[in-house]
Amino acid sequence: MAVQASGNSSRGGRGWRTMAGMPNNDMPWWRWRARVRSALHMFGDHGFQQEVWAVGRPGFGDVTDAVYRLVEDTWLDHWSAEKYVGSVLRDAEEARLLDAAVLAVLRVLHEVGADAPAQAYLGHPRWPEVVTAAREAHVRMAAADGDDPDEAPRTLEILSIMLNGSPAAL
Repeated sequence: MAVQASGNSSRGGRGWRTMAGMPNNDMPWWRWRARVRSALHMFGDHGFQQEVWAVGRPGFGDVTDAVYRLVEDTWLDHWSAEKYVGSVLRDAEEARLLDAAVLAVLRVLHEVGADAPAQAYLGHPRWPEVVTAAREAHVRMAAADGDDPDEAPRTLEILSIMLNGSPAAL
């Protein structure tokens, strides 16, 4: 399953070099992990989805933004998270949970389509599977990083400041 890249995708037009079949880019592992955790956090929090995505509250991005944080730079829509054990992921259990979450998200995305209104995703009959799988992966990764998995998701501006030291685009 592949997600179509957006116009400002990090995948487009750069003649990717590869190492062991994985594209190289200049994003450090901890940024990948933070972006993936941000997406999992949002996908795994039903209350957040109703309070933010369903009403279009600014500052957090939409469902499609979260999909890109989950799969774009990691290419998890092309291969298993197992490739990242020991670099971005701590162990095989994190990889298994992340793979389950990615597959659940992509199943719904492919049925609903990219850039649909939030309610189209949130109302999909398989959306509860997305929430459950993402929550399990988020809790595991947050606990491994010493973070509280029940803390509210951060805005994209806060995430950008954490990753870049300034509120630049993610």
